[in-house]
Parts: sequence; C-alpha cells; structure tokens
Amino acid sequence: MRMMMTVSLDTEIANDAVRNGTLGSTIQKALADIKAEAVYFTADDMGCRSGIIVFDMKDSSEMPALAEPWFLNFNAAVSFRPVMTPQDLAAAGPGFERALKSS
Repeated sequence: MRMMMTVSLDTEIANDAVRNGTLGSTIQKALADIKAEAVYFTADDMGCRSGIIVFDMKDSSEMPALAEPWFLNFNAAVSFRPVMTPQDLAAAGPGFERALKSS
C-alpha cells in the first residue's frame, strides 16, 4: 500500500545535527531502507524541519523499523497515512458505486 510518512524533527536536536554536520548523513541513513517513491522537505505548521516521504508498505509490521530512526535520532513526531495516486482514485470507482448503493 502506498503510504505517506510525515516526520517533524525536534528543533534543538536538528540544530545540533546541523552544527555538528550530521543532519544530512543521518537523514540519508534513515531514508536508505525506505526505498521512497518521493521525498520532500519543508517546514511544518509549527515551524519545525519536516519531511514528507511517499513509499510502498508491504505490511504494517514495517512501521517500527521505518519510524525508529526518526524517533531515536531526532525525537521526531512521525505519522503514517495511506495515500492514492490519480490512477488509484480512478480505479476506486467500484468502491464509490458500492457506497452509493448501500447508503
């Protein structure tokens, strides 16, 4: 299932990583095992450094391995959400039809 994982880094810990030159390499290590379809970096609504990572999750048991590097290295807040591409949404037509019939 295509998932979107959002990570929001603790500002003080991320600042320390910037100062000691490890922010980029630590993020690269965390991303290495994810095999992301897309990765974007931004500031979240609270002004924290954050990342949006889209990837394929085969099983929910993968969640701890994906989240722990962010928790342990950055005291990050992490969330997971299933997401769809426009093609996925187009293929959802039968689901819409069933919902209409049962409502």
